[in-house]
Amino acid sequence: MGHQVTGKQLRTLVRLTFGNAASRIYLGLVLAVAVLVAVDTLFVSHDDASLSGVWLFLLAAPTVVVFLVGGSMAGADAGGPAWFLHAALVVSVLVQACALGWFSRLLSGPRRGRSPRPRGA
Repeated sequence: MGHQVTGKQLRTLVRLTFGNAASRIYLGLVLAVAVLVAVDTLFVSHDDASLSGVWLFLLAAPTVVVFLVGGSMAGADAGGPAWFLHAALVVSVLVQACALGWFSRLLSGPRRGRSPRPRGA
C-alpha cells in the first residue's frame, strides 16, 4: 500500500516552504545569488572560468551533495548532465526551505490551543 499525499498535507508543505520569514529570507537570498550568477555568466567576460556558480551550491549544501552523490552512484558521470545538476539544485533549495519552515515552526511552538495573553501580563 502506497502513501498518498492529501490536500491538507500538501498545503502544510507549501506553508512550511514558502509561508514563513525564515524560508522567505533563504529563498530570497538564493534568488538574489541566482540572478548574480546569471548576470555574471551571460554578461561578464572572464579570462578563465568564473566561480560565481559555487555560491549557489554552497547555499544548497548539504542536500545538493546528497543528490550529486546519488547521481554518481546511479552512474552519472562527474555530477551528471546539466539538467540533473539544475534539478538537484532546485529540489535541494526547496527541501531546505521546507526544513527551515519546519524548524521555525518548531521553535515558535504550537499555534493551536494557545490562549491569548491578557493585557499587561
